[in-house]
Amino acid sequence: MSFEYFIANKIFSTKKKNNSYTRPILLIAIFSIALSISIMLLSVMILNGFKIDITNKISGFSGHINITSFSDNNSFESEPIFVSDELYNSILKNKEVSQINVYANKSGLVKTNDEILGVIVKGISSDFDWDFFQKHLLKGKVVNINDSIKNNSVLISHEISKKLQLNVGDKLIIYFIDNQVKVRKMTICGIYDTGLKDFDEMYIVADIKHIKSLNAWQSSHVGGLEISIDNFSKLDVITNKIYNQIDYNYNTTSIKEKYPQLFDWLNLQDVNVKVILFIIFIVALINMITILLILVIEKTRLIGILKALGTQNFSIRKVFLYLTLNLILKGLLIGNLFVFLIAFLQKKYSFISLNPEIYYMSSVPIDFNFTHILLLNFLTFIISILVVYITSFVITKINTIKAINFE
Repeated sequence: MSFEYFIANKIFSTKKKNNSYTRPILLIAIFSIALSISIMLLSVMILNGFKIDITNKISGFSGHINITSFSDNNSFESEPIFVSDELYNSILKNKEVSQINVYANKSGLVKTNDEILGVIVKGISSDFDWDFFQKHLLKGKVVNINDSIKNNSVLISHEISKKLQLNVGDKLIIYFIDNQVKVRKMTICGIYDTGLKDFDEMYIVADIKHIKSLNAWQSSHVGGLEISIDNFSKLDVITNKIYNQIDYNYNTTSIKEKYPQLFDWLNLQDVNVKVILFIIFIVALINMITILLILVIEKTRLIGILKALGTQNFSIRKVFLYLTLNLILKGLLIGNLFVFLIAFLQKKYSFISLNPEIYYMSSVPIDFNFTHILLLNFLTFIISILVVYITSFVITKINTIKAINFE
């Protein structure tokens, strides 16, 4: 054990006596660091969880990337595209692509004895991945799609069932208005609730063969393709890549382009959290500087005695650096343990609830991104040490005789 570390350890283990406030100062320092890292980590976990949850819900309705005809005009209904093996192969060249499914949307009106409601009927085929709707299924089951037989079942949302007072097994009459009114009588097989109200109150999921029949399309025609990818951070790159690989008759649209308001809102939350993190970090650094200066004042006589015994300034600075290193590590450890406990309990029991009509989810989301967690801890540790190291130069300005006589 080095001389400097021995002195630092003795200071750290000092109990309050003779009007010494060293111990309370050290405990306040540990608490300050623990509180700062806790708030920063929780902010990042909640923000990441919020962004991932919202993004997953939006992509659950429309995939990450849509391939449509250029005549789509950003409407819910689009001109049909021809699905070929060549088109599929062009898309599947990208290893990031995890799922491709066909779809077709059509606007309609649902009428009961008391209510009338505008909806979008989303037609899907047997290649559709039901994981998203299975996860948010409240009652019944999803639509069982068979390529050869048209299924008259539909999946509706809790919002629609509540407004129209319908339940699983009830009949649903949908009116489609083109040049003439066309009617389809469906049976409700299941009810879902994603919490994304703007989407839930609009979408009904049905067999795509109904849409093809209503539009008089050929069997190989669909409204478009929905593509899901593994790495959302590469969305823009993959969208452009697919666009350049497919035929010029097709257009690609990412969900960021399709729903810009939602993603602008998410980006705004990102900026807000970054500002909060910056402010908390600055406050934590100011606390560390203040605590170090108080410790130096509290131990001025000790510094004077060490200087009188011939101890170099750098060695005395190392004493306080070891001391603050101990404080920072203990603070980070306690803060991380507290955060992981809270995050685990929230992830498992969802004890902190939210209003789903405002936040699109019923509880505070948590995401354990260990890269972000390690990076935040590392930056906090390094920058704190650097700031304390620079501040410790004040020790070199202390006069030996005045320090010994300091009361």
